[in-house]
Amino acid sequence: MTFVPAPGYMPSYHPPLPYVAPVPGGLRPGMAVYVQGVVNPQAEWFRVNLAAGPDDSGDLPLHLNPRFGAGVAVLNSRRRGRWGDEQRQELHPLCPGGPFEIVINVTPEGYKVLVNGTFYTEFPHRLPPEQVTSVSVDGDLQLHSASVMGGAGMCPPCVPDAPQTTPIYPDCNLPVMQQPPTFHPPVPFVTTIPGGLFPKKTIVIKGFIPHEAGRFHINLRAGPGGDVVLHLNPPQWTRGGAVVRNSFLGGSWGPEERDLSCCNPFQRGRYFDLSIRCGNHRFKVFAEGQPLFDFHHRVPAGPHVDVLEIEGDVVLSFVHF
Repeated sequence: MTFVPAPGYMPSYHPPLPYVAPVPGGLRPGMAVYVQGVVNPQAEWFRVNLAAGPDDSGDLPLHLNPRFGAGVAVLNSRRRGRWGDEQRQELHPLCPGGPFEIVINVTPEGYKVLVNGTFYTEFPHRLPPEQVTSVSVDGDLQLHSASVMGGAGMCPPCVPDAPQTTPIYPDCNLPVMQQPPTFHPPVPFVTTIPGGLFPKKTIVIKGFIPHEAGRFHINLRAGPGGDVVLHLNPPQWTRGGAVVRNSFLGGSWGPEERDLSCCNPFQRGRYFDLSIRCGNHRFKVFAEGQPLFDFHHRVPAGPHVDVLEIEGDVVLSFVHF
């Protein structure tokens, strides 16, 4: 069972540095770039570049460069070999040895940057975001995941004027993730899934488990307060840490399922990345692109399964479907 990202969601997990990812069709308002990792303990610097070209040698619509030796983060742009005026920002909450997540939201006016779930700064467009054709990350950090989210979600050969590279989406039959990501929503989190869960529909949930977490759960329901067709209960650390799956149909719980295809990704003090894909006969669940478990439908999925609930001891980074 191979994980293929749905169009509109382009993730990489634990890539080597320097990391460079193409952005077919460029960036547009409503899209976002997500970077999550850990700053090295003796870090001097790292950078996130949005480049108008296959690498960092050409124009840079956005250069985000935390400099720990200087105690400042620098934002800038470069056009035709010339840097613009620097915009400087205090480093906090970025710090050597600490985990971080950076979200760069594309707005009509510029880039809105969030760090660790809070507003950090804004940088106005000096070059059109549509010119961004790659995202790069390098420097003194461990890069755990990076994603480009939103946009038309077409395969690269279908995007006008896109560079001819290896297709990111080898299976164009997957439905596009059309909704914009919801970043850092409060918990409990309850939302409606437009159109419900039909075959090949994907839900992506990224979050952080606090060090003192007790338990949390994810439910897919048939309407508000309706049957739970999939109940995912990640580790209850006071009860052995099993990842329990079940359903609640007609007022009764079914048999629990606990086996996993890989190591348990839900650990206190760590981020997790979960993709839930609805198939014809089962839910296929992946953690950081690796198969985690299958859960066969106990009742048919469809448009009636249209509510996502997340409750308990978890901090959500984003939800995307």
